Amino acid sequence: MISMGFRLVMDLTVISQEESPDKMPNSEETSDASVKGQQEQDRGALYDETTSATRKGDTNMPGLCKPGVSCSSPPRLVSMTEVLETARDVSNMAIAHEIVINSNFQIQKMESPKNSLERKVKEIVHKAFWDSLQAQLNEKPPQYTQAIKLLQEVKESLLSLLLPGHTRLRTQINEVLDMELIEQQAKHDALDIQRLAGFIVGMMANLCAPVRDTEIKKLKGLTEIVSLFREIFRVLDLMKIDMANFTMKALKPHLKQESIQYERSKFQAFLDKQPNGLEHTTAWLKAAIEKTIHSVSPSRGNGPAAVSPIVVLNQGYMNLLKWDQDTNVYPETLLMDRSRLQELQQRVDQLTLVASILLVTSNAVGAAICGLPGFVDKLKQVTCALLDGLNCKLEDALLAVSDQIYRELDKSLPAHGYSPLTSEQGASLKGQICSISQRDNVIWNLIGERVHSYLKGFLNSSSPQNGLHALPGGLAPIQAELKELMVHCLYQQKKTNNSFFNRLELGPSLITLCLLESEHQ
Repeated sequence: MISMGFRLVMDLTVISQEESPDKMPNSEETSDASVKGQQEQDRGALYDETTSATRKGDTNMPGLCKPGVSCSSPPRLVSMTEVLETARDVSNMAIAHEIVINSNFQIQKMESPKNSLERKVKEIVHKAFWDSLQAQLNEKPPQYTQAIKLLQEVKESLLSLLLPGHTRLRTQINEVLDMELIEQQAKHDALDIQRLAGFIVGMMANLCAPVRDTEIKKLKGLTEIVSLFREIFRVLDLMKIDMANFTMKALKPHLKQESIQYERSKFQAFLDKQPNGLEHTTAWLKAAIEKTIHSVSPSRGNGPAAVSPIVVLNQGYMNLLKWDQDTNVYPETLLMDRSRLQELQQRVDQLTLVASILLVTSNAVGAAICGLPGFVDKLKQVTCALLDGLNCKLEDALLAVSDQIYRELDKSLPAHGYSPLTSEQGASLKGQICSISQRDNVIWNLIGERVHSYLKGFLNSSSPQNGLHALPGGLAPIQAELKELMVHCLYQQKKTNNSFFNRLELGPSLITLCLLESEHQ
């Protein structure tokens, strides 16, 4: 993972017509397969998801086909090499996309679960390796075969951490860790491995980030050579992660420019291999067009309504906020942004749920008490706290919310001079709150339509930052959260629009094609 991230950063900065930007293996162990894969044209991303989705999709849905290519062409068999190359390209494009889009993206060291088989095997193999090194060093005279290999690896790691201007440090490393000289010293039993280890730790102290100073201090306190080398390799791995993250941060402005061509070329390679590769994107756009046409009044008499591509995309994004993950397949052009869009969908659903619960409570106890300063905010805090990070069934969560709201009302009503709720009124309130989880619940559907209508109007506004539309009824308790959500929606809309058009050079043409087909139907 470390080498993937670091190599990808460097690859994206040297994209040219003569050299493919994708030369990065998934791991050090798969480097040979990656070099072999360069002999063939890069496969596009998202192969597995789209091929499986194509089998499930509507076979009558037209795709974006190249001229002379039949959309009804039977699926071709693919080799294992092609599958592995596609998996590599999916990983590369996903990392490249996250580097550019996610401002908090960082490479982190992957750790296996504590009691997993992978971790146990890794510990056993590492223990055997270091025990073997200890056994060689304990021989009389000591054997340095394995130690020399470790010194070579340490030298390569230190050189990889140097910047172009570190000429003096590079010279020092090459002079002290001269492998030919070290082999001669080992052959004549004159190798001072402790001195070399001290030099390595000192060089690491010069190259590491300040956050690693504590780790370097611990290294300086170790005297047992095997334990010292084991810790040296651990800290070097952390320093490689630091260097990769630093490089990504420094080069991010340049990467944003290069990523456009990178994603476009990779996705186009996918379309070259899969002429029907935009089946679900086409279906998603057609659904957005159909809904947009029905919601826009005809521009001239009985003629067709005028629909712009941006309005269609905005409607498509609004449809994704109601996306059924079990029955619908995500558009191919937005698969890399699915997690962010799903988080947005969950946030919209949570605000809709909170507003519905507060509206039911207000109708049950009356507007007078709900108008008391701070009362609704208190109920909202309680509701949000119980629904935040929901890890149980919605019905169970709503039951807990209804019980808590009933207790809050039982304390607040008498305190403000109102009669407490009777047992029948309490049972009715709990039942109404719990019924919100049903699909045909009137209040849930009403609040949901108002939230989506408000967000849609915000996205379609020519100047969304200069003013907001009138707030629909029932949404006043969540007004502050809606404003924050709309800013997030606008930011996500810009990033997703860029992703859509970056990956698809024919993006506007595809929307126009769908519009023309809708007019002829």
